[in-house]
Amino acid sequence: MANNVQVETLDISPVGRVEGDLDIRVDIEDGHVVNAWTQAEMFRGFEVILRGKDPQSGLVVTPRACGICGASHLSCASWALDTAYQTHVPRNAILARNLGQLTESIQSIPRYFYGLYAIDMVNPKYKGSKYYEEACKRFAPFTGTSYELGVTISGKPVEIYALLGGQWPHSSYMVPGGVMCAPTLTDITRAWSILEYFRRNWLEPCWLGCSLERYEEIQTYDDFMAWMDEKPEHANSDLAFYWKAGLDYGLDKYGAGCGRYITWGYLPHEDRYQHPTIDNRNDAVIMKSGIYNSHNDSHITMEQARVRENTSHAWYSEGNGDFHPFDRTVSAISNNETNFDGNYTWCTAVSDVELGRCEAGPLSRQLVAGGKHGQGWQHHDPFILNVFKAVGGASLHLRQLARVHELVKLYREAERCLREIKLDEPFYIKP
Repeated sequence: MANNVQVETLDISPVGRVEGDLDIRVDIEDGHVVNAWTQAEMFRGFEVILRGKDPQSGLVVTPRACGICGASHLSCASWALDTAYQTHVPRNAILARNLGQLTESIQSIPRYFYGLYAIDMVNPKYKGSKYYEEACKRFAPFTGTSYELGVTISGKPVEIYALLGGQWPHSSYMVPGGVMCAPTLTDITRAWSILEYFRRNWLEPCWLGCSLERYEEIQTYDDFMAWMDEKPEHANSDLAFYWKAGLDYGLDKYGAGCGRYITWGYLPHEDRYQHPTIDNRNDAVIMKSGIYNSHNDSHITMEQARVRENTSHAWYSEGNGDFHPFDRTVSAISNNETNFDGNYTWCTAVSDVELGRCEAGPLSRQLVAGGKHGQGWQHHDPFILNVFKAVGGASLHLRQLARVHELVKLYREAERCLREIKLDEPFYIKP
């Protein structure tokens, strides 16, 4: 019998809920995606924009790549200059930089979950679920009880960022040699009160339904299941409700991914990275770097020398090979016509030299955190890795659990930064 199945091409332009311009094209056959293209049509070649300019321009230009995660770009730019200038970064400055990045990340998690993700759970396609009515009460845009609280309170953590940098977003308080701020005791006290407000008014009563200390006792999938049934407050929390509703919706059936997970590590330790170099970074970050290969259940440390970029389908004239980023010429094509069989995007294809394509993001960070590689003092958390194995691998559902699980450890690290700042010590040492 002849195969009469037709291929339907679907173009989604633009894709909402992402920072920047993104288009998606998929070929669908018999209800399944059989081919896909991700197209980024907006040029963001900051390597090109910054050519010939003062190196410190990166402190101002690159954070403007995004209106949400400017602290990450500013942190990277300042550490890159510190590495190049061979500066001495005082411990207070490292703590202040980390605190800025932490508070921005803490802000992003509830804002993403309620404002960009959970709103899909009120789509009428899920009306058949026994959790649908409650999902609408909690997560409906603007009117949902949890939506309103979660989106509103997500703005509190970056008030701490503003205490350090004068504003959020787009502060430039991180500079080579440290930070351009000197918090007072009043500033630190205000920062503590902001964290406590976030914890007492949303994180514990609404999201977790328990204390941080109780949640931190969860180490395995079985612990998590037992925690949900332990008290009505746990079962009624947004976290437990999302987990149960997501399973009923079938969100665990989508998004298996490639099975290889990568993170560069983050948050340099204030006593171990005062003289930054490329080679000593892995052993100096609190949240360790690594690659988790689920195909053989192995962890290794991530090294920058393993990275390769391919521009075969991007609007660059750099050949078809795989190159280390240091070896790229970044030669943009001015006549960037779309050809899905050739060049169609500004995005390059990044891979590991041995393992090929890898996934990055919160699930990757948590799976790497579960490994026994790295230094003994670095953060270790086996929970998400245990859940990953218990439920049979990655999914859309598990990625969201990994993201929100990360919130508690980021909160704790923000607390530690505030405790460790010594107001009588320097925040800046001139390079």
